[in-house]
Amino acid sequence: QAQLVESGGGLVRPGESLRLSCAAPRTITSVFNPLLWGWYRQAPGKERELVASISGGGSTNYADSVKGRFTISRNNSRKTVNLQMNNLKPEDTAVYYCNALATPNKFKYDWGQGTQVTVYS
Repeated sequence: QAQLVESGGGLVRPGESLRLSCAAPRTITSVFNPLLWGWYRQAPGKERELVASISGGGSTNYADSVKGRFTISRNNSRKTVNLQMNNLKPEDTAVYYCNALATPNKFKYDWGQGTQVTVYS
């Protein structure tokens, strides 16, 4: 069983919505709950970038490019982190990944397979 399982990607038109989900089935709740979780994305030929993050206390941060359109949330009992993406744009096209920070400069998990989001005109 994978450490991280991302799902929910797809092929959509500009202005449409998708909801991504990240599950951490092998992580026990007491470890999952305090972690700072983030959604990242990597477009072809570009570096992976942070899209949104959510702390153990529920504080959120967003990249300027997605503010007002994306919403990150978490369900600690289900050990999932979700990303609601509204008003999608072609520039949102990328493979989306989730991960958590073990320390400020180190990711806790190996990267999962990601989920592809394609926004086409």
